[in-house]
Amino acid sequence: MAEEKQQPSNSRLLVGNEVRRWRRTRSLTLAQVSDRSGLNIGYLSQIENDKAIPSLEALGAIAGALDVPAAWLLLDSGSPPQVVYATDRPKTTGPGGGVLSEVDGRTSRDVVILEAVVPPGASTGAHTHGGDEHHVILTGRWRMTQGDTTVELGPGDYLAWDPMIPHDVENIGETEGRMLIIYPRRDRRNGTEVSRDWIESRPAKGAGD
Repeated sequence: MAEEKQQPSNSRLLVGNEVRRWRRTRSLTLAQVSDRSGLNIGYLSQIENDKAIPSLEALGAIAGALDVPAAWLLLDSGSPPQVVYATDRPKTTGPGGGVLSEVDGRTSRDVVILEAVVPPGASTGAHTHGGDEHHVILTGRWRMTQGDTTVELGPGDYLAWDPMIPHDVENIGETEGRMLIIYPRRDRRNGTEVSRDWIESRPAKGAGD
């Protein structure tokens, strides 16, 4: 009979930390989990201390006892969430005295999230760049123009457009305006960094001629 090979420790499916964390979150004792799952207390203790690896059936029983999806027990919650404090946001000054701060602090791998703070009357001018672009108005009144379409937006309004089409963003209110701008960290069309409104917007062909 062939000898069974020992599974490398770094490839073992360890769930002890999550089982213990959810048990404590649910304010349950090992005895209560044992009663609910039908599993032996000693076995549950070994699982929590990563001295035993539960079968799929046992994992399902534990998940049911803890009232969580079984998949949650396979996730590592040890990695802390990323936090960017407002005071630590990278900031850049743009045309018309506008200021862009990077809400995500350049930590996001897939999107760029910017907060634009723009004085009244400031405008990007007609320009184009790559990557789908989304806007959420936080404060103020804004005029958003793309081609022949112009809309005026206020707090809570949302707009998305294809920025390959010439567009212009203008604060038409009497006070400072704020909006969130969200777009892919890399242009899906050509794999390059996307230019940013108020920072690196380039004039559309024919604009300003």
